[in-house]
Amino acid sequence: MPQEYPDDLDGQVLRSIAEDGNDMTQPMDVEFHVAAATEEIADAIADAAEKIGYEANIFFDDGEDAEEDEEITEPWTCTCLKTMLLEYDAIMAAQAELDEIAKPLGGYADGWGTFGNTED
Repeated sequence: MPQEYPDDLDGQVLRSIAEDGNDMTQPMDVEFHVAAATEEIADAIADAAEKIGYEANIFFDDGEDAEEDEEITEPWTCTCLKTMLLEYDAIMAAQAELDEIAKPLGGYADGWGTFGNTED
């Protein structure tokens, strides 16, 4: 029986991942993105995320691929990798956990993604 997901953006993404043929009963690598204004903030977020079990890396976005009228105000991203079951509540909890780390530093959770677990 297919799993039901809430009618919000995270639920839509989970439905799409399931419809793409991924086995939602098996763990997947999930990348959570946390936006930061400076490299120092991104480093601090990465350190805190690693202490609670994430694999963290930071990246700089120079804005080269941005739309002409799009301003990049948080050019640094901390990507926090976690292997987990893609359950709605678990995704929401991870985003809240990372947001709690980031907000006092001036950062914020900024979405998530996965390549799934299909063999394609």
